[in-house]
Amino acid sequence: MDRYEFVCPCHFGLESVLKQEILDLGYEIVQVEDGKVTFAGDATAFARANVFLRTTERVLWKVGSFHAETFEELFQGTKAIPWEKIIPVDGKFWVTKANSVKSKLFSPSDIQSIMKKAMVERMKQHYQVNWFEETGAHYPVRVSILKDEVTVGIDTSGESLHKRGYRKLTSKAPITETLAAALILLSPWNKDRILVDPFCGSGTIPIEAAMIGANIAPGMNREFLAQTWNNIPKKMWPAAVEEAKSKIRTDVELNIQGYDLDGEIVKAARQNARMAGVDQYIHFQQRPVKQLNHPKKYGFVITNPPYGERLEEKAAMPALYKEIGEAFSRLDTWSFYVITSYEDAQKYIGRKAEKNRKIYNGMLKTYLYQFLGPKPPKKSFVKKEEE
Repeated sequence: MDRYEFVCPCHFGLESVLKQEILDLGYEIVQVEDGKVTFAGDATAFARANVFLRTTERVLWKVGSFHAETFEELFQGTKAIPWEKIIPVDGKFWVTKANSVKSKLFSPSDIQSIMKKAMVERMKQHYQVNWFEETGAHYPVRVSILKDEVTVGIDTSGESLHKRGYRKLTSKAPITETLAAALILLSPWNKDRILVDPFCGSGTIPIEAAMIGANIAPGMNREFLAQTWNNIPKKMWPAAVEEAKSKIRTDVELNIQGYDLDGEIVKAARQNARMAGVDQYIHFQQRPVKQLNHPKKYGFVITNPPYGERLEEKAAMPALYKEIGEAFSRLDTWSFYVITSYEDAQKYIGRKAEKNRKIYNGMLKTYLYQFLGPKPPKKSFVKKEEE
C-alpha cells in the first residue's frame, strides 16, 4: 500500500483540534507545528481529508523536503524531487505561494522563480521536450522554508476549504467556517446541549454547529483540484462522498439559536442555513444581546462579537461588552466562549475567564475567552421493578 504525507495548515493556536480530527479519520500524525499538522495516509486520504476535515484551510500533498541556505541548494533540492511521477507532460505547474521564516532565503518571488526553473529542468530531461504546453490539469506548488528547512507541497484542494459552498451572503466581519468549526470542536458542546450565538452575523457558528451535530461532512457538496488528476484513483472521490452520506444523522434533534441586531443579515443567515441543509436545526431571530436570556440551564454561548477594530466603533465597545457581561450573569449555569481582539473584554464583561487561548485570525491576534459554567448533573435512571 502506498504511503503519502500531507500537510494541513490551520489557525495558529488550534493545531490540537485539527490533530484530533485527523486521528479520528484513522491517519497517522507525523508532526505538529505552529499553524500546521503533517500526517501520513494511503491514497484514500487525498479525498477523505478534503471531504471530512473541518478545521484546515487546505490539504497539501507533501512531495519533498530538504535543507537550503543558498539558491543553488534550493535549485538542486527542487530538481531532485521526482516531478515526472507527479506532473504529466501536459500538466500546468507553478509555485503559487512561498513563505520563509528565520531562513537565509527570504524573497518569495526569487524562491518561486528558481523552483519553477528547477522543475522545468527535471521534467525536460525526463519527457525529452524543450517546451511544456501546460494545457492539462493544474498542479499548484506551495513551499514553506523554516530555519532553512524547505517543505514542498502540491495543493490538492484548490479553493480554500473554508468555502463549503453554503455562504452566499456574508456580514461585515464574518468569521471563517474553519475557525467557527474549530471553536465549536474546542468546546465541550455536544448535540444534546443548547447553543446560542448572540452575534451570529451570516450564521457561520450556528451552521457549523448544526453540521457537526448532524455529522454532515463540510466538503460533501464541492469539488477539489485533485479530482482532475490522473495519477491518483478517480474512484476515491465518490467513495468519500458516499461514506460521508452514510454518516449523516437524519434523526438528530438540535437546539441551536442565532441572534443578530441586523434584520437583513438574519435573513441572510437563514438563507445560508438552507443552502447548508441545516435550517431545520437552527432558530434565527433579530435580537440585541441585552435581550439574551433562556429558560433552560447548562447551555453554551459560542460567539464572535464586534472587536472595535475601526476607530469609529471603538467608543461603543465598553457599553457593548457590559451588556454581554450582564447577559452572562443572567445565565449563571451556562458556559461562554468569546473570541475577540478587544483588549478590555474581560474588564467590561466583569469577569475573568477561567481559560483563554491565543488564536491568530489571519494576522489579527485574538483571544478565545472561556467562561466555564457548572457541569450539568448526570441523568439518573430508575430501574423499574419487574412485575
